[in-house]
Amino acid sequence: MRRILWAFALMAHICSVAEAEEAFRLKDAVDTPAWLTLKGETRVRYETLQGQFRADGEGGDQLLLFRSLLLAEADTGPISFGVEIQDSRTYLADAGTPLSSSIANPLDLLQFYARIDELPGVFGEGSSSKLTLGRQTVSIGSKRQIERVDFANVIKSYTGAHFVSTAERGDELHLVYVVPTARYPDARPALDDNELSGDEEQWERRIWGVHYRRADILPALAPGLWGEVFAYGLEERDSGDFPTPDRSYFAPGFRLYRKPVSGQWDIDLEGALRRGSRYASNDPSDTQSLEVEASMLFAAFGYTFDTPWQPRFALEYYHASGDEDPFDLNYDQHERLFGSRRTDLNNTSIHGPLTPANLNAPGFRVEVKPGARWDARFYYHAAHLASKTDSWVIAKLRDPSGQSGDFIGHTLDGRARYWVLPDSLRLELGASALIYGEFAKDVPGGPDGDETLFGYAQLTFTF
Repeated sequence: MRRILWAFALMAHICSVAEAEEAFRLKDAVDTPAWLTLKGETRVRYETLQGQFRADGEGGDQLLLFRSLLLAEADTGPISFGVEIQDSRTYLADAGTPLSSSIANPLDLLQFYARIDELPGVFGEGSSSKLTLGRQTVSIGSKRQIERVDFANVIKSYTGAHFVSTAERGDELHLVYVVPTARYPDARPALDDNELSGDEEQWERRIWGVHYRRADILPALAPGLWGEVFAYGLEERDSGDFPTPDRSYFAPGFRLYRKPVSGQWDIDLEGALRRGSRYASNDPSDTQSLEVEASMLFAAFGYTFDTPWQPRFALEYYHASGDEDPFDLNYDQHERLFGSRRTDLNNTSIHGPLTPANLNAPGFRVEVKPGARWDARFYYHAAHLASKTDSWVIAKLRDPSGQSGDFIGHTLDGRARYWVLPDSLRLELGASALIYGEFAKDVPGGPDGDETLFGYAQLTFTF
């Protein structure tokens, strides 16, 4: 309770001096030398949920979340060394709160890396490269394949190598070979108590990726249109304390992207296939190999009007394949592994009913920017199961017979943000609703009532 009161008192004090209209930066306050960078963030968010949609859930829920980040980076010339600390804690949870290591991870090492900044570029004259080695966060392209999360209370990190080469015109080549970091604690009651426990590398899980972006591929027809091609892979096997389904995946894909700009149309089209093998579960006794054939497709077509508030309207569609037959030797579900879901689909944390796995979701989006300090967005999806015999993944509900239908329900999601102190203190308010469809109402063990409502208030101080 003292921590909670202290955090709100600090935020209130910051708000009281917000009229200074000048961003606070830690490096300026402590007068660091030019070769040392210090920066960070502290964030507090309160969430409330009414009507639990998850299996075996009932009633409402609430959670108070804190996340603090502090990054120090020393530039020694050709090599930079960085360390970033993450402290993520929660309060007010009860037995029904879906706590996990993605929500709570007290005081741990998020990044610890060395970066070689001045390597020759692969694109010829005017290009340059950098290589990051060690524990690090990774975000590439749309972040649908791999990302450094933002809304989640705990950020994922990886250990290995990330090579990036860039050209003057904006071309990029990414080469990645990393292992994910297992976050601890990962079970209750340690999560409820915010117990300290060091994160560990999962050395038997290896991720690799090749991702190329070509800038301005159709300069005459569609200026600013990017083209991307990529391939990602995952190889894993059981380790002493972390059983896996022994997945072996190869996932090639593409993306076309034209960013939103006032007075023009924009596009975001991304697709990927996934081929390989895995077991049905991570039970060590499960040794029946399944053939994996899965896919995902995201498409958004929008237009930003050159008027006050710069309104943008977009039609969207998200498809992620589901498993058609639970009794054959194929695994057709597109699992979300290391990429994002919040930007495209819904608020996450104790809510987040949708994920890009067994999903068929057409919808639309509206975004406005009333001024330099304000922005807001609203989006809607009609969420269906791609396969009515497969799971509603987040809810952990399934009807193998398919008799419960495929319509999960209507999802509505809104957010508004305001810079209380420009570039330093931002207030964010959000609300979501899931209005149950036939599957949610009819599936065995499904939720009570007709809807789930979720809301949050968040204050982020960047320094």
